[in-house]
Amino acid sequence: MIGRRTALSANVIEFCRFLRSKGFTIGIEEEAAALSSIQYIDISNTAYFILALQSVLCKNREQQNNFQALFNEYWKELYKAVDSKIKSVPAVKRITKDAGFKALKTWLNGNRNSETEEVATYSLKERLSEKDFSNVPQEDLAELYVLIKNLSKRLASQINRRYKTGNSNLPDLRKTMRKNMRHGGELIHLVHKKPKRNRVKVVLLCDVSKSMDLYSAFLLQFMYAFQHVFARVETFTFSTSLQNITSSMQQFDYAKALQLLQSQNQSWSGGTRIGESLSTFLEQYSHRLDRRTTVIILSDGWDTGSIDMLEKSMQSIHKKAKRIIWLNPLAGNPLYTPTVAGMQAAMPYIDVFAAAHNVDSLRKVSRWM
Repeated sequence: MIGRRTALSANVIEFCRFLRSKGFTIGIEEEAAALSSIQYIDISNTAYFILALQSVLCKNREQQNNFQALFNEYWKELYKAVDSKIKSVPAVKRITKDAGFKALKTWLNGNRNSETEEVATYSLKERLSEKDFSNVPQEDLAELYVLIKNLSKRLASQINRRYKTGNSNLPDLRKTMRKNMRHGGELIHLVHKKPKRNRVKVVLLCDVSKSMDLYSAFLLQFMYAFQHVFARVETFTFSTSLQNITSSMQQFDYAKALQLLQSQNQSWSGGTRIGESLSTFLEQYSHRLDRRTTVIILSDGWDTGSIDMLEKSMQSIHKKAKRIIWLNPLAGNPLYTPTVAGMQAAMPYIDVFAAAHNVDSLRKVSRWM
């Protein structure tokens, strides 16, 4: 059933979901592009409105041929839904909402005026990027998972595509322009670049204890997609014990991988013994650490185990690895301070301490690797 929305921007999102149910391959990127496109047209012109959406939502000729009919079907049903809503809502409750319904009904009738300038000034992508993982509504979870997946792939690709100056057929335009500035911009000297051999190795350790329940599923999605692009990644989860999930994270489907992990790990959503888990990691996998290894720990730092063991384990990892990045979901709160015993013990050995509460915070990871 087509849902009712009072803002044109919300109805554009619903229209995208309607098209997805009809076989269109539309994700959050396309939804954001659709919202963005209608900000640059005269929405009083229906033809322009249709063409703007068609240009970003259709991927092939068949979809283009069917678009007009689907557009008419959706907006016709939406018009009926708005009419029904207006007639059925009690007068007392309509006082604050009538203007919104009237604006949408007027727009659907083609009589557009300044009252309908509710066109999206926001992007769904940007809204989800800034949203704390613990506050994401159920209906946006699918879009959020897609956004995290695409983000992690881009980050891993950025790391893999780094270049250095060298002899090759690939020109470095930025350095070439800079070098020739003394010649008035005339290109006399060419600077070339070649792919920088990627020697970076990554070890990911994710806290899946009870206190991390609101965040661990999203962080594991980030790790899952990251591992599928970046070859030298080993992934672990921990709560009261450590589990190597590298092979499980190589499953094709994330939902199946997550289900497998939860069934295998009896301590999932239990207590937290970070020190004991890191000590186990050192006992069994210390040979995976060297001066090219970046260790990323995703945890809120709440530890019910041995603080001394946590400190000693962090010290040992710090000596062996290139750097330790600690991503803490609680650090997204501007009032947060790492005062719990576990975080205080770990802080002297952390090279980068940052938030991991939303997509924007995860986007910064590549700059530290």
